Amino acid sequence: MNPNLPLPLPLRLLRDAAAVITVGCFLFPLVWWGLTSLKPAHAIFELNTTNWFDFRPTFANYRVTLAAEGPALFASRQAILDSVIVATGSAALCLLAALPAAYALANFSFRAHRVMVLWVLFQRILPPIAVLVPMVLIFHHAVLRDTRTGVILAHAAANLPFAVLLLKSFFADVPREVAEAATLDGATPLGRLLWIDLPLIRGGIATTAVLCFILSWTEFLMALFLTGANVRLMPIQLSLVVTTTWGFTAALSMASLLPALVFILLVQRHLVRGLTMGLGQG
Repeated sequence: MNPNLPLPLPLRLLRDAAAVITVGCFLFPLVWWGLTSLKPAHAIFELNTTNWFDFRPTFANYRVTLAAEGPALFASRQAILDSVIVATGSAALCLLAALPAAYALANFSFRAHRVMVLWVLFQRILPPIAVLVPMVLIFHHAVLRDTRTGVILAHAAANLPFAVLLLKSFFADVPREVAEAATLDGATPLGRLLWIDLPLIRGGIATTAVLCFILSWTEFLMALFLTGANVRLMPIQLSLVVTTTWGFTAALSMASLLPALVFILLVQRHLVRGLTMGLGQG
């Protein structure tokens, strides 16, 4: 079959139906969780029936978790604030370190270039549990455990290889003719980075920042071992409220989804490239 020819109508309908079913399978849990967050307790725990829409929506679950109008265990405003600060700080720090590294790997050839790229990739696939124990000990002796600064540093270090690989692919997409013309005009490598490359890949930078933010926002393992009474992040808070109070859990879960959803919508055009980790470039 010629790939340039349009698909026959039955195949197009089958394709569209498969796409709708696939998206529906992924969205159904979120829709159900959103409905649960708006249900009163009696509608959630009805016996022998599943209550879909036969209930009066209430924001009581959100008032308990977000406005602290209930037991202190479920109050989550501080956890949301800590998560926003940590995720934003780690994403910014990660970009600050990854941009010059990715620029060098994409534009300069040196003897250990391939080894360096493979080393960065190895750091990306290294499981966090492999370095968690020494990291906890180091942070404890450096008085960084149970601090926002400590978690920011840990998340930035964990996401740095991902950011370098992704940004490297975006830098590699900048036409060489543009870089050569800038060099002939007397631009230094730093000038090329600041005035040529960065404006051209601003979409890739935004995508990398959003993905680093989401990776930090949803990270659980390091947050569990590096935080305590002073700092509590959203994944840890969610693990505490997962009890039989499903309304509170659903409300907090939906609130935790909103920042990631907003950022994803802002850079959705570039996310396909981001989700493939930019490994198409050698």
